[in-house]
Amino acid sequence: MKELYELGFVFRGFVLVSHIMKKIPVQKESGINKDLRGAFISAINIFVDTAFKNNSMEYLESGNILFIFKIAQIQSGDNRVKEPIILYGLVDKSKKKSDKLVRKFFERVEPVLQLFIQKYNEADFTELNQFEPFQETIQEFFIKKTQE
Repeated sequence: MKELYELGFVFRGFVLVSHIMKKIPVQKESGINKDLRGAFISAINIFVDTAFKNNSMEYLESGNILFIFKIAQIQSGDNRVKEPIILYGLVDKSKKKSDKLVRKFFERVEPVLQLFIQKYNEADFTELNQFEPFQETIQEFFIKKTQE
């Protein structure tokens, strides 16, 4: 997906792993903390879920950037109840319609999301270093997809 800038996973307000595919053009170097991004994504999800009764937000637009969210459930090792895991993507929408990009994103990332859940279901989510190798999985998946 050539429009994709970044892909990552958020759990309990923390970015577990993310991979930058390409830099966002004309991005100000404001030192945005990835933990703040994770907290923002979680807060938006909780707000929408609470305010609109179990609905989830699919995307937010800001200029030519789409923040796209795909929400699933995962079981952590320290909780008996499944919790939301949010796969997010930052996508360039400058030349395409938002709805088409969102559908395309959902189709492309579903296998990555399912692989992440399969690999880390019932993991200890307090140990963030364990997710670093998944960056390579994300990269390999998207390199392979663009070559096909």
